[in-house]
Amino acid sequence: MNIDYTVTALMFPAIPLIMSVYSNRFHTLSGLIRKIHDEYVFEKHTPPEWKDQLINLNSRIGVLKFAIMSAAFGFLFNMLTVFALYLDSLIIARVIFGSCCLSMMISIIFFIREIQISGKALKLHLSDMDVQFKE
Repeated sequence: MNIDYTVTALMFPAIPLIMSVYSNRFHTLSGLIRKIHDEYVFEKHTPPEWKDQLINLNSRIGVLKFAIMSAAFGFLFNMLTVFALYLDSLIIARVIFGSCCLSMMISIIFFIREIQISGKALKLHLSDMDVQFKE
């Protein structure tokens, strides 16, 4: 495969867009954690599924952190590919671009996992309503 500036340019809009999605999810998650923290500290309110929620939130933070980190490495590798092409190092550019693609795939896998964990979190919220509905 021939690699040139056009190939690396294809990744430039994709990487910041995916990092923006990750950042938005991280921002929402941090807001939720702050809200739960304030309810616990100031109002001494603890939901029945408190421990499960904490485990879920910790998992989501960890997985999202790795997704963001992998995407950041993908962006770095993409920039290094452009630099290697600038230096006319085609073999090195190919290896680095492969690393960029691999980093982005890993990032997407982590994001899929975070979505699965997020789905479990929503089920936790629905579980207490389900119990009330059955009574």
